[in-house]
Formats: sequence, C-alpha cells, structure tokens
Amino acid sequence: MNPARVTAVYFSPTFTSKAGAEAMARAVSPDAASVDLTHVDAPLPPAFGPDELVVLGAPVYAGRLYSGCAERMGRLRGQNTPCIVTVTYGNRAFDDALLELSDLAQAGGFIPFAAAALVGQHTYGAIQVGRPDQTDLASDAGFAKRALARLQADQPVTPVAVPGNRPYRAGGGRGIFRPLTDEAKCIHCGLCARECPQNAIDRQDVSRIDDNACLACFRCIRLCPTGAKNMDAPGYHTFAQEFTQELAARCENQYFL
Repeated sequence: MNPARVTAVYFSPTFTSKAGAEAMARAVSPDAASVDLTHVDAPLPPAFGPDELVVLGAPVYAGRLYSGCAERMGRLRGQNTPCIVTVTYGNRAFDDALLELSDLAQAGGFIPFAAAALVGQHTYGAIQVGRPDQTDLASDAGFAKRALARLQADQPVTPVAVPGNRPYRAGGGRGIFRPLTDEAKCIHCGLCARECPQNAIDRQDVSRIDDNACLACFRCIRLCPTGAKNMDAPGYHTFAQEFTQELAARCENQYFL
C-alpha cells in the first residue's frame, strides 16, 4: 500500500523524539502531519485509518516510557493502521521501552511493523550533545524508506519483534532533580510555565514548581530565553559529571524491520 496520509505523533519534552519521528515521517511524505502530545492538555487526534501510516516517538525514562507519556499514547486509536514505533534514549539503554510502546500501539489498533531505538542528547550532563545529528537523521530517513518499501510489497503487515522483557522492568517515573530559578535573570515571560508538559510551574510565580508534578525533563531550562531556569546545584553537577563520563562512548541507533 501507499499511505494516504503520514503522521508523526510524539511526546518530546526536549525535542529529540520529535526530531526522529518527523525525520521518518517526512522521508515517506514531505507534507507529513505532526501531532505533539507533550503537553498534558494536548488534544488527541481522530482515529487513524487502515490506509494511513503513523510514526510514534517517545523518550525513555529509566528503561521505560514515562507513565504520563504511556497514558497519552495509550489513548491513541488506529484501525489496523501500520505504524513505526520509535523510542529515544540518552546513550545508556532503552531496556523495555520499545516493547512497551509496541504493545501500547497494538492495544490501540495499530500494527507496529517497524521499530527503532534512537540515541538523543541526554537530559542530564553533557552526553551525546547535539544528537540526533545529521548522520542520525539521515539514517532515520533511510530506515523509513525501507519501511515504506515493506508496506508497498505484496506481503502481510505484521508486528515486528523487538527486544524487551515481560513483565517490564521497573521505571518510567519522574527524575529526582528540580530546576531552579535565578530571579535576577528571570523576566517573567511565563514561557516555562506555558511549555511545561505537566503544568508543574506556577504561572503567577514561575519560581514555584510542584514537586509531585515535575517530570525533571528540563524543557524549561532548554527554552528559557535568559538562562534564568537552571540546575546550578552542587549535587546535580557532581552527578552530571560522573554520568557524563560513564556514558561517553557513543551508542548507535538500532532499527527493526
């Protein structure tokens, strides 16, 4: 089949999962649509049909999907819709996250006939800075074209086998670090509060963060135009330095078709 429509659907606080999913979708169709489920209030798209192709993208949190991401992805609906499932991890391991996303897709009416575990810059430290890079994105596009050829072939479309274990490993929780606010730099633009995936930042006082809601994704730090949002804490710096050294060796993307 030639897909009537191609859509990238992703949860992507720091834009790495977005980059991979869109690279694949646009390699198949330059005018592919995008659906961003990063914000807790993001509206769900209508059900996808059997003549469409969906690329799902999600980050790995301690070897699993973040529970809020899994909940949002779990509400998507297909009608025997072919899909490519992708997870992005910070150069350590993707553990059971890809299997979890594949299982969620199948439960929602999709056929995850292709899958990928992609490396992106880690939220913490200076791990694989700049990834996905142009080499990564070119590889993603090439894989998507091979997946399209599989769809176009006169073969049954069935779920691809991916690594992982059932029951899944423990994981998928929020990180332990909480962003800080430098009041001298803060211009109270409210961007961090508006963009927070969990509505964890008080819109009236952006220095206040709900510990029970914060994902520790550092999206606010990435987006802050003045550098007011930061992690300038000794405990974090020590951890980040050790973690950076531990994960210095480059991992490569893995593709399953």
